[in-house]
Amino acid sequence: MLKSQDIRIRDPFILPIAESQTYYLYGTTDVNPWNGTAVGFDVYKSKDLENWEGPFPVFRPDEDFWADQNFWAPEVHVYKEKYYMFASFKADDKCRGTQILVADGPQGPFQPLTNEPVTPRDWECLDGTLFIDEQERPWMVFCHEWVQVKDGKMCAIQLSDDLKTAVSEPVVFFQASGASWSSFTGDGNCITDGPFLYRNQQEELLILWSSFGEKGYAIGTARSHSGEITGPWVHDEEALFDTDGGHGMLFHSFSGQLMLTIHAPNNSPMERPVFFKIKEVDGNLILQD
Repeated sequence: MLKSQDIRIRDPFILPIAESQTYYLYGTTDVNPWNGTAVGFDVYKSKDLENWEGPFPVFRPDEDFWADQNFWAPEVHVYKEKYYMFASFKADDKCRGTQILVADGPQGPFQPLTNEPVTPRDWECLDGTLFIDEQERPWMVFCHEWVQVKDGKMCAIQLSDDLKTAVSEPVVFFQASGASWSSFTGDGNCITDGPFLYRNQQEELLILWSSFGEKGYAIGTARSHSGEITGPWVHDEEALFDTDGGHGMLFHSFSGQLMLTIHAPNNSPMERPVFFKIKEVDGNLILQD
């Protein structure tokens, strides 16, 4: 068994499966996720978020897979009785994009749903996440990356019911510099990372996302004033977590406790999955010690 502090992982994502009372932990697991040939994605399993089994391989690319580097930030969502992985990939001659993979179970093996990403092919994109709106329409929320636009954008596209194609033009929610807690880096970039959608107890639609603040990598929230995915989105003034950790997501434990997981610290190879209890107070998310 491994403890959380034994697992090196970036961009952690938890899928709780109630039937087996098992938490599945996905994330960026390559030894060198920045450079060189990518290997794939692994998963860890736990009953209590403290003791973990694994790693177990869930995706290894076939020889004809289009990407060979920067395998980042896999998320797994249950949709229409299948398990869909949203993950970022890149190749030297192709823009980074989010591709969707599918499997019959949480441990895969995951196979590409189509032969290319769903995000725009001439955009550098990453960190796609699935959102189902109140009309049961699937959307992908993703980042138009700072490497191409300098001031990173948060965007969404509506997907076909089978998740194979985009059926709308991209909608821009906001740019990174619009949040008071987000800062430009020394080379003039402002970063959007790691979106995750959550509807709070007051039925407000929130988005968690990451950027860099005064103390390093951070995570904040914005709210849709319409309650719809298309916004308009207004940022909360203060970051939810601002001390060198981020790329977070929310889930409920099997006891009903709302939880946040992030990776911290943000420097490789020290990043680890970190878990916080979250309390909702008047629609606000409050980290518990």
